[in-house]
Amino acid sequence: MSTEKIPSQASVSSSSSSTTSSNYEVSKGFNGLDKVILRDARGSSAESRFGFAKSVFVAIVGWGVLISIAFTGSPASASSSSSSTTSSSYEVRKGFNGLDKVILRHARGSSAEVYLYGGQVTSWKNDQAEELLFLSSKAIFKPPKAIRGGIPLCFPQFSNLGPLDSHGFARNRFWTIDDNPPPFPTNTSSKAFVDLILKPSGDDIKIWPHSFEFRLRVALGHGGELMLTSRIRNTNNDGKPFSFTFAYHTYFSVSDISEVRVEGLETLDYLDNLQKRKRFTEQGDALTFESEVDRIYLSTPTKIAILDHEKKRTFVLRKDGLADSVVWNPWDKKAKSMPDFGDDEYKHMLCVEAAAIEKPITLKPGEEWKGRLELSTVPSSYRSGQLDPRKVIHGS
Repeated sequence: MSTEKIPSQASVSSSSSSTTSSNYEVSKGFNGLDKVILRDARGSSAESRFGFAKSVFVAIVGWGVLISIAFTGSPASASSSSSSTTSSSYEVRKGFNGLDKVILRHARGSSAEVYLYGGQVTSWKNDQAEELLFLSSKAIFKPPKAIRGGIPLCFPQFSNLGPLDSHGFARNRFWTIDDNPPPFPTNTSSKAFVDLILKPSGDDIKIWPHSFEFRLRVALGHGGELMLTSRIRNTNNDGKPFSFTFAYHTYFSVSDISEVRVEGLETLDYLDNLQKRKRFTEQGDALTFESEVDRIYLSTPTKIAILDHEKKRTFVLRKDGLADSVVWNPWDKKAKSMPDFGDDEYKHMLCVEAAAIEKPITLKPGEEWKGRLELSTVPSSYRSGQLDPRKVIHGS
């Protein structure tokens, strides 16, 4: 944040070396850290700490309703003394069980968290700090268990459609931050992003004998959108192609699953995983939920809308390079059978996943595939007709 000079009788710069002044006082705070106490003549006050930024200016003006702070360092670096890495666009801190996580913050207030374990987004908040993704209260942040919630990455295999463990291995491997990625064209100029990369280990090659580079960019847009772009390249030296299936296994947070509708999948064919992947055609004008659902919708549109009546909010899912969409809710019986999932949490989540399943992606050596997911929200009130969901789906 920038700031202008504001006349005030209660101000301090962190370059000050004295401990007393006519307009401030320096005293010891928590753990012996120095703190500055400002007191305005009208009774308002403020406190600031030394040591968390290169230059700080704090001022109380008027009736004490304005405090202005300017950082010459990264604002993210000031948020916690536990930070291990900072940059102009992200901060790395310790999360559950000491696992590293990347924190993205947009200037307009939205935020996201990405664990390096799994390259997995676990939090996406709007500018009112409302959590938009579901994360189970029983999620196990302990390798090799996958994290239950957020946006797990299913690669190189979706579900059990192949010889690997369900959903492949990308979601339970440690990714690394790539601060110098190759050119990464995107549709946003956001500075709140991070680039991650995953390469196969020797053990990975044993179970899936292919060399690859999986690059992931997670970014926040100016309107609070969450954008994930995956680039997967075949780096085999033996001249062999490889094929894979893929999904962004997104867990949305909803108020009440019985009050949720999914629009955009009408009349489409789907494979029902509850009936040995038998093929059906969607007959309803929208998808609603009264029991367990586990379906792979085929050749789906690039936009899907998820309407949460109680929250009066619509999620808009946009995708590119991902032909299919998975819809899943475990309902009560299956929820109780999962040790990392609360018995009643099925009521407050819904997975709608951008995926490439029916037709696996095949890459020759040197070829690269890109799959993009963009999530956004718009206020809506389906019952009052304030929003026609089809306008969201087919609009710009």
